[in-house]
Amino acid sequence: MNSKVSVIVPCYNQAVYLDECLQSVLDQTHQNWECIIVNDGSTDHTETVAKKWAEKDSRFQYVYKENGGLSSTRNTGLEKASGDYVQFLDSDDTIHKEKFSKSLSTDKEYPLAVSQFTIYKNGLHLSGYNRVEQDFLTFEGIVFGWDLKFSIPIHCALVSKKLLEGFWFDTSLTSCEDWLMWIHITKDNPEVLLVDEPLAHYRKEDNNNSMSSDLYKILQQRIRIFPILKKLYGDDLHDRLVYHIIEVRSKQYIQQRNEFNKVTGGRAVSGYLALKKYYYRLFQKKN
Repeated sequence: MNSKVSVIVPCYNQAVYLDECLQSVLDQTHQNWECIIVNDGSTDHTETVAKKWAEKDSRFQYVYKENGGLSSTRNTGLEKASGDYVQFLDSDDTIHKEKFSKSLSTDKEYPLAVSQFTIYKNGLHLSGYNRVEQDFLTFEGIVFGWDLKFSIPIHCALVSKKLLEGFWFDTSLTSCEDWLMWIHITKDNPEVLLVDEPLAHYRKEDNNNSMSSDLYKILQQRIRIFPILKKLYGDDLHDRLVYHIIEVRSKQYIQQRNEFNKVTGGRAVSGYLALKKYYYRLFQKKN
């Protein structure tokens, strides 16, 4: 199958990784692709690197826009995509050279193909934080399993343009916007090809300033998702999801507390409470 693939590469101040990212696109054994490099107002040398690739191969297109965030940058790429399939690829990530060919080489045409992935950290490829399973790739699986049982890097997916009809990334979100995409493309439970090989490589370098390191911000963003889901998919799904998250997180908390007490024998908690009680008594005497 010689379907055309539109690769969308949003860029913001990660020029240091961009050559490696775009080389992984150029190396694809499936040759029918276009690569839309969208510069989201970078202040580093992203433009120089991107233009070099556009001059090297006409399949690379360079687009500049004012800074607006990851979602608006991906939306710009979607507007310009002319392929049968869309491959999202962040500028610090890479894909295996056979990702397109192994996703499209079957006799049957699948609207969605998803591969396994590795974590690329400090120069090493490590196992992904979870294995992608076939039963994850349903509407119910994505809605009720995401971040509780698994999550899937966006560039694991090769998505039919038809599945993305009517979808735009929510520019009010700085996290979980990819979860909404997965929900949208699986809402009618399309047939999914699971390519059981790690064909997507997700870079996760040490960075204490990253969004993913701030649990409070992540929780804030997740809460902002709920009214969006309610508007898009109704009260029933919204309420089921909220109750499901509360139930799962409560069970996890109880399990963690029990495991902690097994290890410490409860001594750490009782010791802390005794110290706290002593401190307050001391404080009250001084006052």
